[in-house]
Amino acid sequence: MHAKGDKNIKKIRKMKPGFGDLPAGYDAYENSKIVILPVPYDGTATWIKGADKGPAAIVEASWNMYLYDTETDSEVYKRGIYTDAPVRVKKSPELMIDAVRERVAGHIRAGKFVVTLGGEHSVSIGAVRAHARFHDNICVLQLDAHADLQDEFNGSRYNHACTLARVRESCPIVQVGVRSMDAAERKAAERGRIFYADEIATGGSWMGKAIEQLSEAVYITVDVDVFDISIMPATGTPEPGGLLWYDVLDLLRKVAGTKKIVGFDVVELCPNEFSKPYDFTAAKLVYKMLSYIFKENR
Repeated sequence: MHAKGDKNIKKIRKMKPGFGDLPAGYDAYENSKIVILPVPYDGTATWIKGADKGPAAIVEASWNMYLYDTETDSEVYKRGIYTDAPVRVKKSPELMIDAVRERVAGHIRAGKFVVTLGGEHSVSIGAVRAHARFHDNICVLQLDAHADLQDEFNGSRYNHACTLARVRESCPIVQVGVRSMDAAERKAAERGRIFYADEIATGGSWMGKAIEQLSEAVYITVDVDVFDISIMPATGTPEPGGLLWYDVLDLLRKVAGTKKIVGFDVVELCPNEFSKPYDFTAAKLVYKMLSYIFKENR
């Protein structure tokens, strides 16, 4: 749907707060191939707090999207999109990760394609662990400004700065867009499987090389700070020099066309109530990714 001026829209959203302003029946669990799982967790954030509000902001912004995607000539909502109740764990990240893993695994067993909405990046650990239980030959494609390869940060091995270190314990990873890391992380990064933003900016064949490193089954984790701050400043750890909208879409489109994407997450949106376009950008990204994935699977 397009943007609405109806003064009653807030009441409507409270009644039916699912992803997208879907026609009746397309948001029912039994009819849906796709499940949106919000995880409003921000327990280990180390700079700008507020990523726990990201999932709700993405869902709210999604009500203002047209449901027809011009690029793919498709309406992916017709596969059914069910929005699950949020995973709410306020205590340790370990408990949150376990809760996410079990919730995601339950939906996978039911034959659903799961999209996890963070929250900080550590929510991805649980989602990846769930998918790794069901796919032997799986790898993770990370789009992120930060390597997130620290083994421990602020006394925790499950801090958001440790996310890909923990993910790599479950399956191989390929990293794209990185432009900030600790010296120790540089040593931990795998040569040929990490593609730095400054190298991407020079062009060349980086995208083909990145896709070559992926296994047949791919889980994608998108930290919104992979985007340049000119189009996505609404994040807890912004970095200049990031990728632009069509850079990211080009990669996602090509991965969807050559690999089997089994799930994905979008994390680290730190919404600003006075700047809604960034929430909409994240919501649109979710819908574009679904459009690419299900167009290839039609």
